[in-house]
Formats: sequence, C-alpha cells, structure tokens
Amino acid sequence: MNSNGIALCAALVLAHGTASASDASADREFWVDTMVRIVNPVVTNLAAGTLHKNMPRRPKTWTDQVAELEAFGRVMTGIGPWLELPDDATREGSLRAKMREDVIKAIDNITRPDSPDRMPFEKPGQTLVDAAFLAQGLMRCRTMVWDRLADGVKSNVVASLKSTRKMKPYESNWLLFASEIEAFLLETTGECDEKRLRYGIDAFMTRKGWYVGDGLYADGKDFAVDGYNSFVIQPMIWDVSNILARHGMKDGEEYVKKAKARLRRFADIQERMIGPDGTYPLFGRSITYRFGTFQGLAIAAFLGPENHPAKPGAVRGALTAVLRRQTGPENFLPGGWLRVGFNGEQQMLAEGYIDYGSVYMCTAVFLPLGLPADSAFWTEPESDWTQRAAWSGRPARIDHRF
Repeated sequence: MNSNGIALCAALVLAHGTASASDASADREFWVDTMVRIVNPVVTNLAAGTLHKNMPRRPKTWTDQVAELEAFGRVMTGIGPWLELPDDATREGSLRAKMREDVIKAIDNITRPDSPDRMPFEKPGQTLVDAAFLAQGLMRCRTMVWDRLADGVKSNVVASLKSTRKMKPYESNWLLFASEIEAFLLETTGECDEKRLRYGIDAFMTRKGWYVGDGLYADGKDFAVDGYNSFVIQPMIWDVSNILARHGMKDGEEYVKKAKARLRRFADIQERMIGPDGTYPLFGRSITYRFGTFQGLAIAAFLGPENHPAKPGAVRGALTAVLRRQTGPENFLPGGWLRVGFNGEQQMLAEGYIDYGSVYMCTAVFLPLGLPADSAFWTEPESDWTQRAAWSGRPARIDHRF
C-alpha cells in the first residue's frame, strides 16, 4: 500500500469518525473503511510477497518467528464473513473484490514452497494457534475464497495445516486450535484426525469445571478473568460443534444447543461491559488485542437478533462507539501498521508473546460486516446500549443470570 493509499484510508476514517451517531449507513461505511485501513498493510504486502520484508518487529518476543502468520491468520478470522458476501457494484463491493483478490494471492504466497513469504507451519509452538485462526477465517469465506483457490494452492494449504499435527496442545484453550484445524479439514477434504478433532471440544463440553456457568468457560481447569472466552473459546466451540452436527457426529446437536445458549449469555455480558462513551475495562492478559475482545458479541450479532437480547441498533451503537475510541491516528505506525498497545503505543501493556502480528486479533470485531447492508444490524436506528441507558437515567435492561 503506497503513501497516497494510506493517507486516503486515514482521511476516510477521520471523516467518518465525525459522522452522526444515529446514521446507520454512515456506521457501516465507517466500519468498512476502518477495517480496510487496519488490514491493508498485512494483505497487500502479503499479496506482493513483501510481508516478511516490511512488517515491523518487536524484539525479544518468543513469537517473532511466526509474527507474519499471526498477522494474516488473525486478519482472516475478522474479514472472512465480509469476503463471503457476493460481488456488487457499490464502492464497498469494489473494496471487497480487491481485498478478495489480494487474499487469494496471499494464501498462495504463505503456502508455496518457493515464496519469500512462505510461513513455517511445521515449526512447533505458536504456529498451531495461528494455523487455527487461518482455518477459522477460511471457513468463514468458504464459497468466495476457499472454493476459488487453485487446486494446487488448496493442496498446499491442506498440507500446511496437517503439518501442525505433530504439536501436542496444552490442556487449555490451545486444545481448541487442534479441533478447529481438524474441523476445517473435515469440511474441506472429508477427512480428519478424529481424535484431535474431538479431544478439545469434548474437554470443554464434558469435563467437570471447564464450563463454570453463566455463559463462561474456564481456560482448561483454571478459570481466568480475561478475554480468552472471546478470542478463542466461545468462537471455536461454536465452529466445531456445528461441524460435528453437520457431519452427523456424536454429541453434535447437543453441543450446538449448549454452545448457542452459552454464547448468547456471554454476548449479553459483553454488551454490558461497554460504557456510555465506548470505553471498556482493562483486565486479564492480551489487552493489546483491543476490540478483538468483543468477538463473542460480534458473533452473536452476526448470527442474528435472536442470539442477543439487546436490539441490533444498540449492539451496533456500542461497538461503533468502541471503534471510534480506539482507531485514532495514535494507533498506527508509519506505513499503516498497528501499534502495540491498547490505545496508542503502550509497549508496557504487552506480554512477552505479543508482537506486531499478534495485535491483529482486533479484526475479529468486524464479523457483522458479513451481514448484508439491508440486515437489521445495519438498518435499525441506533438505540441505547445498556450502560448508556443506565448512566443517563433512561430505562435499561435488567440483568439475568444464565
């Protein structure tokens, strides 16, 4: 992406940042421009084979050798549903067609053996995590991206994902990364390592103490108040449960029923965390993933109004307020790359596993862009979300324990 393109994206975001909060069509345009601004440096560099060359580095992180895979896998998680929308003649449609074209080139470049941006899927450790995010993203754009890949590229992707099988995941949310990869392989090839597929999902759905109640899972045997229910656990349980059910596998339908109810409650809790001004509390690890912490709420919105008790206009308003708070120019490096921080350059808030690729987990908030522009989420007038209503003295929704 050249300097003129970066300047244009910045101008669009700043311009839409001043739009009327009640203008639903302006909200969608702001979301699209914000998402494109965030992901463009990753996608365009990878399409050109220059991601390893140009992406900034954070020294002394133990994930620095897989930072590029982190960036692209997480970007795909967020933009997948948007890429899955059909082509159209709108300005947004043109942006999407160009992004999809670049993504298809990028997928070839990360898996082709002679590519300068070929990713080290076979390297033990963190690659399991981001191979799973890539698989998740590809499932979210199955028709418009995966099905359009050349057969040789598909074969390279499948081989790359299978190379992660030698890694034994930790007894934590990492179990779901293995399950997610095998679920993708089952969906796309008809075959999988069923033991790896089932081990993670069965652990979270059946082991005593792994579901702690009220819509929340522990991170393995230990409960932690952090963002990992949203980053990994809820979304991947939803994915894998539905694939088990779709393939007629044991417990699939039961798991879907439980996952849906728990996700609905979790998303309700997340909506209640967003303050009247779009701020939200900082707690737990990986807070530099910014608004990616709202993937649970974003999935519920994407799945439809019946999956969240708040009105679509309230959920959109809350998430838009968050985006406006955290996408100012202080969050971007020259070249358009995301800074490491919560709101600006805040290296002190980043754990030792956080690098410049890690922070693209924030794109998971953009899942509702996979809804058509005429859906209720994008057309319903903005209304008060819970905290804005309560703090203003207006009627607010009472909370109900699941």
